[in-house]
Amino acid sequence: MSPKSALKAKSEPRQAETSSRPIALLRWYDRHRRRLPWRAAPGEASDPYRVWLSEIMLQQTTVKAVGPYFEKFVARWPDVTALGRASLDDVLRMWAGLGYYSRARNLYACAVAVTREHGGAFPETEEGLRALPGIGPYTAAAIAAIAFDRHTMPVDGNIERVVSRLFAVEEELPQAKPRIQQLAATLLANSRAGDSAQALMDLGSSICTPKNPACALCPLNEDCTARVQGSQETFPRKAPKKSGTLRRGAAFVVTRGDELLVRSRPEKGLLGGMTEVPGSDWLAAQDDAVAKRQAPKLNGLSRWQRKVGVVTHVFTHFPLELVVYTARAEARTRAPAGMRWVPIATLADEALPNVMRKVIAHALNL
Repeated sequence: MSPKSALKAKSEPRQAETSSRPIALLRWYDRHRRRLPWRAAPGEASDPYRVWLSEIMLQQTTVKAVGPYFEKFVARWPDVTALGRASLDDVLRMWAGLGYYSRARNLYACAVAVTREHGGAFPETEEGLRALPGIGPYTAAAIAAIAFDRHTMPVDGNIERVVSRLFAVEEELPQAKPRIQQLAATLLANSRAGDSAQALMDLGSSICTPKNPACALCPLNEDCTARVQGSQETFPRKAPKKSGTLRRGAAFVVTRGDELLVRSRPEKGLLGGMTEVPGSDWLAAQDDAVAKRQAPKLNGLSRWQRKVGVVTHVFTHFPLELVVYTARAEARTRAPAGMRWVPIATLADEALPNVMRKVIAHALNL
């Protein structure tokens, strides 16, 4: 047997292991499960709406950050039908600050689809769920398992880490995903599929953490290959990240007394539909003089003042630097086409992404 084949054979779960691990996981989960606002209490049925809403919010966002937003959403829209009858503007305003705004647009589109096409009831199969806007393979599996107890294993970042360590998966991500998915399925109990998935999620969150995992407390520690090797923190294997090219631009903050000039971004694309102050294009080779020529044109405007320093922000695929200019408009100055004046005191109600909140705070010394 070649060394590579031997390594693969070593990571293959044996029958005895596959039968004992799910039981050990559920026993641990029954004692240590996290209390989360979207999670049903023991013995209670899960609400598909709350499961779906939490899974969309948790994409690329921490549990701590999501909690207050989840509570606000369910207080305003207690079920999917209520959310489907809301307006996209209201949803974007409630989402503002949570980031990755395409999720909010997809969330709304999905709520509308479930309301209009499914009578307010989520499909119970992965196939049916994947046909809805914004629901991919992982989210469909998570809803199917947790809300409807379908025998499937969703694999999020926490589960990915637990499984890659348990079986010492040497292949790098993302190529290792199909292998990890296959191995994760061996940890499903014959029943309580949703609890099996949530047990692994909780294990990755509280015990099998990225750094300094608490292996002594892990219910699977006795047969964890990475622990035996002493190489826990090296899993999962990841290819080096490629950082995007820096983009630059200018932002123009115009005040009219206690009002601010804003506009809405196009529905399609980055930060679609969100509120912003006027600005230039964001380009890798942006020239300051060219950017400044894209300033809004208003009658009776004071001279543009450039603020000291720049506003920095990092998106998923690129970092951004914005030079900020400020100016004051005379009373009763009309907003240019496609723009509007909003009271500075009510900016918290606007669908401002974090990068724009940074710009306004920098410009107005907030």
